[in-house]
Amino acid sequence: MKYNASSDLTYELVRSKKRRKTLTIQMRMDGTVSLLVPYRISKREADDFFKEKETWIRKQLVKRVEGTNKENREKKFVAGKNFLYHGETYPLEIGEHDGRASLLALSHGTFILRTGESNRTKEIFADWYQNEARRELTERVRYYGGHTGLIPKGITITGARTRYGSCSPANRLSFSWRIIMAPYPAIDYVILHELAHIKVKNHSPLFWQFLETICPNWKEQMRWLKDNGHRLHL
Repeated sequence: MKYNASSDLTYELVRSKKRRKTLTIQMRMDGTVSLLVPYRISKREADDFFKEKETWIRKQLVKRVEGTNKENREKKFVAGKNFLYHGETYPLEIGEHDGRASLLALSHGTFILRTGESNRTKEIFADWYQNEARRELTERVRYYGGHTGLIPKGITITGARTRYGSCSPANRLSFSWRIIMAPYPAIDYVILHELAHIKVKNHSPLFWQFLETICPNWKEQMRWLKDNGHRLHL
């Protein structure tokens, strides 16, 4: 019996040349760790697998906590600080509110904040990201839905911190506005991942095989999100 890594968090249990089973370690941003075990793998095999990977899991959790703590220490809403949008960082410039409807705008490579209410800055940023996410994700879901034939019943934008997207049994998609901070390829991966759930509701091998047909670079984008997820916050 041996294990072959097929991605950072997905491993293949090889019992023989003809029998392969995929075990997946899910690690959320809140530190929750889950092991997805396919049918016909015993509890003992799953426990042995998890114990074998325990040291690696602990190292990954430590890296995420350290990265999150660093980001939290550095994040301040002051002039000159950088904020993510589509995987790029843009500095913040603060000016007086001049009566315009928008308190925050991204213009010529700079976030421009027009407000004297420093206690509301985080809320203003969150509202801006949420509005951008609603506009952009709606357009991109419509585009990819038309190309794949996977049409959701509706789209909801949430403030979820540990889950970028989901698909309900009724085929309604939900996305965290935080995903708008990621590069376009990662955003598209999340969209296509949830659209794929309209066809396959679980994370079985069939799901990943189908996802491969509509998003060939899904492993690369999944890895980017796992490595950079701690940066997608305010």
